[in-house]
Amino acid sequence: DQYKAVGDAELLAKRDQFKDRLAQGESLDSLLPEAFAAVREAASRALNMRHFDVQLIGGMVLHDGKIAEMRTGEGKTFVAPLAAYLNALSGQSVHIVTVNDYLARRDSEWMGAVYKKLGLSVGVVVGGQQPEQRVAAYQADITYGTNNEFGFDYLRDNMVYEASQRVQRGHYFAVVDEVDSILIDEARTPLIISGPTDESSDIYYQVDKLVRRLKPSLSDSEAGDYTVDEKSRVALLTESGHQHIEAALAKAGLLEENQSLYDLNNVNLLHHVSASLRAHSLFKKNIDYLVRNGKVLIVDEFTGRVMAGRRWGDGLHQAVEAKEGVRIERENQTLAAITYQNYFRLYNKLSGMTGTADTEAPEFQDIYGLEVVVIPTHVTMVREDEPDAVYMSEQEKFEAIVEDIHSSFEIGQPILIGTASIAVSEHLAKMLNKAKIKHQVLNAKHHEAESKIIAQAGRPKAVTIATNMAGRGTDIVLGGSLDVELADADESKHEAIREDWQVRHQQVLEAGGLRVIGTERHESRRVDNQLRGRSGRQGDPGSSRFYLSLDDSLLRIFAGDKVQSLIEKLGMKEGEAMEHPWMNRAIENAQRKVESHNFDIRKNLLEYDDVANEQRQVIYKQRNELMETEQIHEQILDILNEVGVAVVEQYTPEERLEEQWDVKTLEENLTKEFGLRLPISNWVSEQSDISTATIREKVCSAMHDSYQAKETIFGKETLYKIEVVFMMRVLDNHWKEHLANMDHLRQGIGLRSFAQKNPKQEYKREAFRMFELMLDTVRHNLASSLMRLVKEPELKLAQNSKEDAINYQHRQSDSKLTSAAGSAAASDVQPPLSRTMSQQPAPSAQSLKPQTVRRTHKKLGRNDPCFCGSGKKYKHCCYGKAR
Repeated sequence: DQYKAVGDAELLAKRDQFKDRLAQGESLDSLLPEAFAAVREAASRALNMRHFDVQLIGGMVLHDGKIAEMRTGEGKTFVAPLAAYLNALSGQSVHIVTVNDYLARRDSEWMGAVYKKLGLSVGVVVGGQQPEQRVAAYQADITYGTNNEFGFDYLRDNMVYEASQRVQRGHYFAVVDEVDSILIDEARTPLIISGPTDESSDIYYQVDKLVRRLKPSLSDSEAGDYTVDEKSRVALLTESGHQHIEAALAKAGLLEENQSLYDLNNVNLLHHVSASLRAHSLFKKNIDYLVRNGKVLIVDEFTGRVMAGRRWGDGLHQAVEAKEGVRIERENQTLAAITYQNYFRLYNKLSGMTGTADTEAPEFQDIYGLEVVVIPTHVTMVREDEPDAVYMSEQEKFEAIVEDIHSSFEIGQPILIGTASIAVSEHLAKMLNKAKIKHQVLNAKHHEAESKIIAQAGRPKAVTIATNMAGRGTDIVLGGSLDVELADADESKHEAIREDWQVRHQQVLEAGGLRVIGTERHESRRVDNQLRGRSGRQGDPGSSRFYLSLDDSLLRIFAGDKVQSLIEKLGMKEGEAMEHPWMNRAIENAQRKVESHNFDIRKNLLEYDDVANEQRQVIYKQRNELMETEQIHEQILDILNEVGVAVVEQYTPEERLEEQWDVKTLEENLTKEFGLRLPISNWVSEQSDISTATIREKVCSAMHDSYQAKETIFGKETLYKIEVVFMMRVLDNHWKEHLANMDHLRQGIGLRSFAQKNPKQEYKREAFRMFELMLDTVRHNLASSLMRLVKEPELKLAQNSKEDAINYQHRQSDSKLTSAAGSAAASDVQPPLSRTMSQQPAPSAQSLKPQTVRRTHKKLGRNDPCFCGSGKKYKHCCYGKAR
């Protein structure tokens, strides 16, 4: 009542009053009642909608950093501004994460009217934006966007070469809409930014032709060339399959005679065979992917949408392209990667909302530390959920579905049919055409008009076939969407439209509300609940029923034996539907099995990525420090000294006799790699008792003097800028190689279990050793590049201009963004480069190749100064993070 009396200007001024109170020491919690009251009043004025009490409770749950489970139709979109406004008062970034670009745009515009009344700015991040548009969106008080865009922007921000090129401004608070879809369903696969390799595409076509000739094993008694495990999504060659494919490869000239496919030099060929076998046996057209305009497009199994620009990794997408006979795009190599789990754990406070989270509450708590709070509905739920009907065959099931649709259609009920794939939706559409029942199909092929189709799916006799309903974001209103109709008509017709809608609304209510029919049970109970949740919104009447057959993959793969025994006990006959609590329990147990299996996959992925994540944080922290520092000259001198010591000790080790030293190779190495011509042989011959320490001191001094002379050649400021660019370039080159090596390590680490070793512990140990070796190599290559840096006569390096100091060679990259182990087009991620020149044929910064460096010198001790130049001991700095 107090806020109803406040004027618009005063409501707007509340923002500054709240911020002042925060600055004086008040907490956000203490401001919550007043802030929520302000949002409630602003929404009432801007949208003529006032928050229900249960929606206020939802906002409190979000502010507390928990997940609010609110049924479909309870107004989750309307709840987000409550917590977003309160947390934006802190002045830090607030991100509202949605499942697709359409919802991000719609919600930012729709709720933008509320934020405007409250004096807050709103931005939206969607695909295809220019960097300056993204910067503006992230600078806003509240930013809407998809999980992919937020994740990829984070990775890109850690690939730029100037702090001004970063777009995000931290990770303070995030509200994730459809949190179960984003944090669980999509979390099985990481976000990856990748670039093209030089791999030839011809071999994919050649291998594809040979794999087509292989025959599957249909049963234990009938041995074929390969077996398929649908539960684990694995296809494996049998013994005869090995022989057949090796003979075929040898005949095609891809494999040398008498060589095995498993020989070390044939690993790449084995990879192609494996990818092609998976493409043919496990990935189905119009279920897992579509072919449109000569491109293979992935279909999101959870939403039924096309995942535009995304590609499967590890050569799988190229194998599917070869299978479908379309042009093959080049394979990619990883440039940067992160899992959704580790990205969202970056936020200081994370919250989410969905209609179906309670079944996954243990996983949310275990992985993200998020508690699920079930919010009561505003009006009591009255939907009738009928027991599942199970049929012997798929044909019987579809006939029963059509009969159900027909009977509901006759009484004027709107009907929503949920399918798990495009193929099923099209098959059902053909059956409805035959039965002369008018209908709409909404799947990955026809998703452009989805909001309009869903908005009118509540009209009398409306029949809508839709692939998975997760995250559609539009309510099905009984009688059809009045708002959509009013928006499309002249104001003079509004009254007639309202009267017509009221008649239709009453007609649907009397017919029993929205009828939801499921054509099969999904692997996850949540997705089934999302489909059911479309009916019975805000106290509306409705009903739902799922139809199953023994041919459905869920029953066949995960509950076959149990269902078969039930059929025998209950005496099921052809043409009859089985409805029994035992059957419902068996189906639910099968779904629990799949959910547990998928949870294990996600947890396993996360445990491995946690190792890489710690190393990633070390590298990203160092990159950020490099971008924000004026110069790193002192650190470079320390690196030169350390590398000099390591090189000398490699060829003249202290523990060996002078006769065993390799002085000649040391001289050659110093000349070739560092441009130093030193008479070390003369030093040794002239001073019979010379020590390694003396040689080390002379070499380091010579390196120091030679490098310091470059200050005169280039000028201090120019040299300092070149040092930073070179440091970041070398670090990025080797981090990219390290990521590839980590991928290879992970693929083979499971074999260590045969030696009674824990693969995860072995992975951690090996990853740490590889990371230390990478840092050694970075220092060595950086020292080598900088020591051989020579000013080119034609390169006019000005002392006060970074642009003149460094000849930027921006190369347009074919980089790809990958999720679900796939990819999408990215912006230029190649850094600015400086040119080097030497009397020796030395590589430039842009062509630096990783070199294997064997460490024979003393390993960096835990109590030694850290390599990163922080001044701290190694054990208190990067040591713990690297481990």
